[in-house]
Amino acid sequence: MRKLALDDEILMKAEKPERYIGCEVNSVMKNKEDVAIRFAMCFPDVYEIGMSHLGIQILYDMFNKQEDIWCERVYSPWVDMDRVMREKKIPLFALESQDPIKEFDFLGITIQYEMCYTNILQILDLSGIPMHAVDRTEEDPIVIGGGPCTYNPEPIAEFFDMFYIGEGEIAYGALMDLYREKKASGMSRHDFLKMAALIPGIYVPQFYEASYKEDGTMEAFRVIEEGVPEKVEKQIVMDFNNVTYPDAPVVPYVQATQDRVVLEIQRGCIRGCRFCQAGMVYRPLREKNIDRLKKQAEIMLKNTGYDEISLSSLSSSDYSQLNELLTFLIGICKERGINISLPSLRIDAFSLDVMSKVQDIKKSSLTFAAEAGTQRMRNVINKGLTDEDILNGALEAFKGGWNKVKFYFMLGLPGETEEDIKGIAHLCQKVAECFFDNIPKEKRTGKVAITASSSFFVPKPFTPFQWASQNKPEEFLQKAHTVKDEVRLQTNQKCIRYTYHDAYIAVLEGVFARGDRRVGKVIEEAYKSGAFFDAWGEHYDENKWTAAFENCGIDPYFYTARERETTELLPWDFLDCGVNRSFLEREWETAKKAAVTPNCRMRCSGCGARSFGGGVCYEN
Repeated sequence: MRKLALDDEILMKAEKPERYIGCEVNSVMKNKEDVAIRFAMCFPDVYEIGMSHLGIQILYDMFNKQEDIWCERVYSPWVDMDRVMREKKIPLFALESQDPIKEFDFLGITIQYEMCYTNILQILDLSGIPMHAVDRTEEDPIVIGGGPCTYNPEPIAEFFDMFYIGEGEIAYGALMDLYREKKASGMSRHDFLKMAALIPGIYVPQFYEASYKEDGTMEAFRVIEEGVPEKVEKQIVMDFNNVTYPDAPVVPYVQATQDRVVLEIQRGCIRGCRFCQAGMVYRPLREKNIDRLKKQAEIMLKNTGYDEISLSSLSSSDYSQLNELLTFLIGICKERGINISLPSLRIDAFSLDVMSKVQDIKKSSLTFAAEAGTQRMRNVINKGLTDEDILNGALEAFKGGWNKVKFYFMLGLPGETEEDIKGIAHLCQKVAECFFDNIPKEKRTGKVAITASSSFFVPKPFTPFQWASQNKPEEFLQKAHTVKDEVRLQTNQKCIRYTYHDAYIAVLEGVFARGDRRVGKVIEEAYKSGAFFDAWGEHYDENKWTAAFENCGIDPYFYTARERETTELLPWDFLDCGVNRSFLEREWETAKKAAVTPNCRMRCSGCGARSFGGGVCYEN
């Protein structure tokens, strides 16, 4: 009989007790006496966010298909439960068995965004696991990190025993085999880590060290453990049609952020947007066979009971068999009242034909990532969209019966001018005019509503903009106010709603994105002062972070506000993500000329991804 880690009195007082009890539909239960390896899979944010993450669902399914491995899940306790667990000294536990995380062999933490870094320390702290990897003993789990933020793991390097660089379906088999050998032979923790570092894609930070010049830039990054490789290469799935995928994903009791079946149709992207890390590090584009997708859609809908299915990719419009897939999904979803969600669609490819296939099921707002308000700025970032594309796409949406359109923009992009900033308001005005000029009153289904949302540009590793400077908070805010004021001057201002993100959080994200190991002490200092759930605006405390930087003698703008020389050694240069540095430098210079680089299907740009031997690089 499974006993809950939290008693009824505690659960009844919790904001959402469903976050902590487990036993959801399709969750995996095993007898812990029958397994050799116990793996706690962690998403360091609240349950509803973590349950929406496709990567964890994939790895959870992959591990649990092995009889001798039991993979369980753990998420960050929300602030109310965090307080109770500290007061009552309740150790953090896994949902399935309700056993303490400290009893597991592995604690795997997926790191999707930089603002969860203090929550990683919360997980370690509540679990009773020493924060620093060098302080852990044979009794502690192996703490391994994965996900997009591992493409610069240095700010959090001291908190992890190892990082997995790349897609998780590749090297975990070898790592688990090595751990079985460790248990059978009595291998020490140090020897296990050293042998793990020889597995492609595994980075063990304690075997490397950095040194710095007087100006604060990196002087060298070297191996300090004999036999460990100098470069760590990302791992990537090339046989995408036969890769593992969950037929029965876990269905939560409480509504998750992404409360639907997720059908992954491809990985990678052909577009080459210069700000987009995912578009670079997940190269090359690899499509999944449409027959497999059809089978997966059928069985996942049957096994979950969801009333919505979403297509997952970086650019769904680029899936070569999208029309056939949509026709199939309409056929199985329409009669069941299941909605089809089409995120990541490019406005130039969102044809009336595609819209007409899904509009009869459920009307909702359409979201387009225009990214910049002017053509020049979209050329700088290599978005590959023209004003004509945007206006034609919006018109087709309006003709198709939609009257709510959302546009995503960025402010603070390299080379941005006041004209580019005001261009956001002007573009929204043109879209509103497009509606009023072309849709007769008798055919309008309601008032047109245009929502424009600005995030603030954060340069990321392994992008052509990794050398760019980032605006300071006051610069970001000034630009946002410029847009807001310009919106008020537009004829159709009542149809336009403008919002923008938190500028201070964007700068902190920028520090973490391109920081080195010295930033780790700032994260630890902020956490010890009470900072966590920093991605949540109501819990982010700017004063705590300001004090942490001051106490540690670190200037955050050293990592954000200065433009780097392409000759500078960067903290992530020891990683090989498959996209070569010469390509990124070339794109950085091309951006300064506001010139466009054709997408991968139009012309190969020699980025280096061809070395993986498949995908879009070999289509023709």
